[in-house]
Amino acid sequence: MIGRIEGTVSAKRVGFIILSAGGVGYKVAATREVLAALKMGEKFALWTHLAVREDSLDLYGFRTEDELHFFELLLMVPGVGPKSALAILDLAPVETLRSAIAQSNTQYLTKVSGVGRKTAEKIVLELREKVGTSVAGEALQGDEDALEAMRSLGYTLHEARDALRKVPHDVTEGSERLRAALKILGVK
Repeated sequence: MIGRIEGTVSAKRVGFIILSAGGVGYKVAATREVLAALKMGEKFALWTHLAVREDSLDLYGFRTEDELHFFELLLMVPGVGPKSALAILDLAPVETLRSAIAQSNTQYLTKVSGVGRKTAEKIVLELREKVGTSVAGEALQGDEDALEAMRSLGYTLHEARDALRKVPHDVTEGSERLRAALKILGVK
């Protein structure tokens, strides 16, 4: 129904924003990374998914169409609702999540609050064939550990993701990707 929305950020709260478009303020749930990137009064566009339930209409927003597509793939898994899918996307970049699923790394997925071992196994079972492994996905296999290492060094998830995205895809080994990301952040 609502596939994309463009408007002005009129309020930021924990877990959602109010995006004003055409005289209407839309409450849009988003990942922490998206929320951190938005500034009050700024014009912004989001790809959206409208979750229709008996008692509510909830709008979920994403920076890219790829993030939206991955969110919708997660919703196809029995037992994964919109809030859990959004929490999974909060864990890591889509490429890293694809890599974890392709490698059957259920332990990585269980780091999300509310996603237990059985749900993680369902996600891997249902999506392994659908996500496949691209060259980028293979290059980012070490990002899971690098992301965790950077978080333990005190970097925010947003800072760590941004740095890892800037690392060339030909750098594939996990510790090399970590070193390159830390150099990008100015650590010698």
